[in-house]
Amino acid sequence: LLPDSLPTAVTLPPIVPASGPRRARVALLAGCVQQALAPQINRATLRVLSRQGVEVVIPTGQGCCGALSMHMGEAAQAMKLAGNNLRAFPNDVDAVITNAAGCGSGIHEYPLLFKGTADEDAAISFAAKVMDVSVFLAQLGLIEEPSPLSQPVTVAYHDACHLANAQGVRAQPRDLLRRIPNLTLVEIADGELCCGSAGTYNIQQPELAARLGEQKARNVLASGADLLVTGNIGCLTQIDLHLRSMGKPLPMLHTIELLDRAFPSPKA
Repeated sequence: LLPDSLPTAVTLPPIVPASGPRRARVALLAGCVQQALAPQINRATLRVLSRQGVEVVIPTGQGCCGALSMHMGEAAQAMKLAGNNLRAFPNDVDAVITNAAGCGSGIHEYPLLFKGTADEDAAISFAAKVMDVSVFLAQLGLIEEPSPLSQPVTVAYHDACHLANAQGVRAQPRDLLRRIPNLTLVEIADGELCCGSAGTYNIQQPELAARLGEQKARNVLASGADLLVTGNIGCLTQIDLHLRSMGKPLPMLHTIELLDRAFPSPKA
């Protein structure tokens, strides 16, 4: 699943101003795996939010959310990483935006992680502000409609478990995608089943994870879609691996990447 070498790190600016009148001010969790392996997802997130009148702060002191440590049962390490984020993120923002389902789910576990400690209240307040970018955009409302895609595209949307099950986010990504002209959204058979990524599951249980990944890949192909879209880098990586192993690679994007392509460039 991991590349032989990591790409050169891409540094994000500390702040991205809103394009036009400011409607909201948020902070972005850049993530550790995603920012290293797929930095274009964060770039797309910043562009879309800015176009919608959102000022985005990217705290320089942030780090890993601790989700993988939680999966491994390393509570002390998870608390250390989570505590760093509690201190790094500002309080004067309307929301803390995540665009990786695993990270968002992990942060919502902070109150449980810090239960009975001096940081419990801070963890509760922080987690209450955390939301997936699709949820934030759905609540804020779009100030402009997406432009038509250059040609008709059939899109299959995959529900990441850490987004759909852990956070209850199912409708918002689909609703946003349906607003893009020339896009037809189709469902994946047995869409509620995991793709096998599941945080560290594909490392700890590789055989079972592979069976799930192969099943998901077959169902994606059976949907007849031209493009697969989901809201989690782990799922993108897992499904891509199994589609390629079958000799049937399929283009895939994060939800926010497709929205980014559909929105017109900011006016000069």
